[in-house]
Amino acid sequence: MGHFTAMLTRGIRTLSSLPRPALLLAACLPWFCAGCANRSLRPNELSGEFIAPPVEAVSTANLTRLTNYATSSTLIDAGDVLDVTVVTDFEDAENVTAPIRVGEDGVADVPLIGKLSLGGLELIEAEQAITAAAVGRGVFRNPHITVDFRRKRSNRVTVVGAVAAPGHYELPRNSSSLLAALVAAGGLSEHAGSDVEIRRALPPGSPGDSPPRVAAAEGQLTSFHTSSARPFETVKINLVSAAKEGNIAYDLNDGDVVMVAPRPVRTVNVIGLVNNPGQHEMPHDTDLYLLDAIGMSGGLSSIMADKVLVLRRVPGRQELVRVESSVRKAKEDAVHNIRLAPGDVVSLEDTPISMAWETMRGVLRFTVGGSMAVF
Repeated sequence: MGHFTAMLTRGIRTLSSLPRPALLLAACLPWFCAGCANRSLRPNELSGEFIAPPVEAVSTANLTRLTNYATSSTLIDAGDVLDVTVVTDFEDAENVTAPIRVGEDGVADVPLIGKLSLGGLELIEAEQAITAAAVGRGVFRNPHITVDFRRKRSNRVTVVGAVAAPGHYELPRNSSSLLAALVAAGGLSEHAGSDVEIRRALPPGSPGDSPPRVAAAEGQLTSFHTSSARPFETVKINLVSAAKEGNIAYDLNDGDVVMVAPRPVRTVNVIGLVNNPGQHEMPHDTDLYLLDAIGMSGGLSSIMADKVLVLRRVPGRQELVRVESSVRKAKEDAVHNIRLAPGDVVSLEDTPISMAWETMRGVLRFTVGGSMAVF
């Protein structure tokens, strides 16, 4: 113990032999530098645009809310082809099955019976309507009529990007929704982000020289493009926001292209008094906080490290926002363990105490001559 005290005394004497002005300058330099920069905000002073937004993980979004209706597979729609079979009470009459097409107005021309509005009916309702018309128009007295689908009209859509099985898919016309397209493509991949674009060709005759249009509302038209072939429009949707709103059906047309964008890589930079400074990727589905980032950087390189500066760039502002916190306070109070935003720079700063500590360690090591590790 006496030997250790002697070495410590020699180290202190070595420090005291330095010129006093140099010691004062080294101690006050961080304060001078801080005074030249913009005022730092405390964590409890953050508000509005200065606060890092929480992570919106598409993996936890309830995508079933992307539709506002439940579609029946036996609902007749325009363009469907039906098989209508008529069985009468005449002994010498043969059963007749005739294919009929439902027009765009929902009307079908049934042989012998005439035109009927079948669009929007269930198969059993269509059978009842045809039977009633056959009797009411005096065609048959007591017919037995069955209706079945020969071919349902479908929309061909293309799904690309961050889905399990990109490709072309045929969707029933009465259930051609964004949700149905994503399900047909096997769902979102593990790399999927929350942004989706629907690109669709405009009908012939649409203006090809219309100026670009931008809409702020979620899921509305965001741009209008033209090409030498055919003009098209793009609809942008954020799946997380749309799922929160709920009960909004994003219907698809024949020929639409659905593109699921991969999630962007989100990083923070940690510098200063840490063991592994550098750029680190943020988790894609959870928030990253100050102490988490320090842990990802291998922890503190000095037991005296405490002061933290977080430099944050806010859209629309030229100057960086400076947030000053502390490791000690972050461990004691969640307010100081601030949530980080992509692009943040976390700097574990030197302070007069930490610099004096490191100087003391260096002097003591020099004094001891490396024969023993003091700290």
